[in-house]
This record gives sequence, structure tokens and C-alpha cells, in this order.
Amino acid sequence: MKKGFLAAALVLCMTAGLGACGGTEKESEGGTEKKQTVEETNTEPEEIQVFIAASLNTVMTQLAEKYHEEHPEVKIVYNADSSGTLLTQIEEGYACDIFFSAAQKQMDQLEQDGLIVEGTRRNVVNNQVVLLTLKDSETKVTGLNNLQESKSIALAGGSVPVGKYTRQALVNMGILPQAEDVSKITTQEVSEALGGVEISEQDNVSKVLTAVTEGACEVGTTYYSDTYGYEDKVKILETVGYDLTGDVIYPICRVKNQEADKAQEEAAQDFLNYVLSDEAKEVFENYYFDTNVE
Repeated sequence: MKKGFLAAALVLCMTAGLGACGGTEKESEGGTEKKQTVEETNTEPEEIQVFIAASLNTVMTQLAEKYHEEHPEVKIVYNADSSGTLLTQIEEGYACDIFFSAAQKQMDQLEQDGLIVEGTRRNVVNNQVVLLTLKDSETKVTGLNNLQESKSIALAGGSVPVGKYTRQALVNMGILPQAEDVSKITTQEVSEALGGVEISEQDNVSKVLTAVTEGACEVGTTYYSDTYGYEDKVKILETVGYDLTGDVIYPICRVKNQEADKAQEEAAQDFLNYVLSDEAKEVFENYYFDTNVE
């Protein structure tokens, strides 16, 4: 097992023969040609470790499934968490081949650490912060401007991109004071600026969504893409403009993995290329991501 792999990591094992052990057949000019599976050739699938922001979980699961259709010889192992947590894990030496962050800050730090494979960093999608509540909620909150009227708020910590973007929006609205680094504004300081409203700090955007959908908190800020599949359960109170948050760009890169051999590096590059492909763009757009980025 690779160094430091988390037991809590989300694992998506895209290996051949999940549904059957036999090969598939296709017609060719010379007759029936048999396509061998990984099991039939007695070779281990090439495994790549892909660290993804929690808000990418659903869309990346589908992309891995589609990629597997053409590349059954590759096993993709996902570790999904907040970008800040993933960055820390990489810096601590966890084996990682690809990092897909929900913000530039973590990618910038990784580059400063000298851990990015040169020439592989790319911007993939843009997203948007939204303020959510339950569909049948009777909240008085209509947007960030009267957030103090909520009974409870689910808010990601400052090291989590969606938490940072939310804080930036509140700073730009004059609700929070200016700060050199808004990610360092504590949850307690946010609560005090909102008149002491109860705030439940969450480790990543998925936990914010869970807190709202399970009714633990009245409102919360997530990404627009997180509402996919929850359209009948949640109501968007406000889609926060880029003028308040700045662009919510998701960058990707290959990470220098000392444990990877050449075959693993080639597999990682091929999967990264697929994530950047036109086919992948269509999938991202289906999950409410904006692919019009530079």
C-alpha cells in the first residue's frame, strides 16, 4: 500500500472485470477478435493517486467511470477532502500523482514547495458560491446581506476554499473588516460580525451541504455545483457574484511522486489530459461547472 494513504479516503477502484471475468469480443476483418481484460493478462492495473477537492467528488466519479471504459488497465484512487487538508497531506509526504484543487492558493503553495511537475498546471473550471437553505425552510434570510437573521449557519473554515470565498464576499460587503489574508478570519470573528449568530464550522464543503440538507443548520454556503442532485431538497437564496468572491477557479496539476515509476507517471499524465479534454468539459457542464476559463 502506498505511503500514508488515508483509510478515510474516497476510493474509486476503476479496474477491469468489475462486472465479469471474461473478455469481450468484437468483429474484425479476420474474424472474431477477443479483447483481453487485465485479469486475463495476469497484470496488475496501474494505480494512480488523485487528490480532489470535496466539491469535485460527484463529477470526478463519473469521469473516472467514463475513462475506465477506454482504460481498464488503470486504477484510479481518489482522496476527496478540503483543498487545504489535501495540500497538507502532500507536503507531509502522502503519495499523490494528481492534485485538483478548488482554489489557486493551495496550488500556488504547492508550486512554491517545488512539488508540481513542470508544465502540468492548468485551470479547469470555474464555480460560484451560493447561499442555501432547505426547500421548505421558513428562514428570514434572503442573502448574505441579512445573514445575521439566521438561527444557525454552516460555514467552512478559512483554510477551506468555499470558506475563504465566503469570508472574502463578507469583507467586500463591509460586514467583515479588511484583512491581509481573509482565510485567517476565524469563525468566531464572523459570528461576532453577524451579531453573535450560531455558526457551525465545517471541515469541507460536503459537510456544509450535509449540515443544511439534514436540517442541522438553517443556511450555509456551498458551491453551485454542489446543488446537483439536490434540486428538490434545497433552495438557493443567493448566487454570490464574482465581484464579491473573485473567480472560483479550480486548477489541476501532476505532483512529483517519488514512489511512482515511469508507467505510473504516464498513466497520471494521460488521465490529466482526459480531465482537460472536450469530452470531460461536457461532463463538468452537466454538473453546473463553468468550463469557460483560461
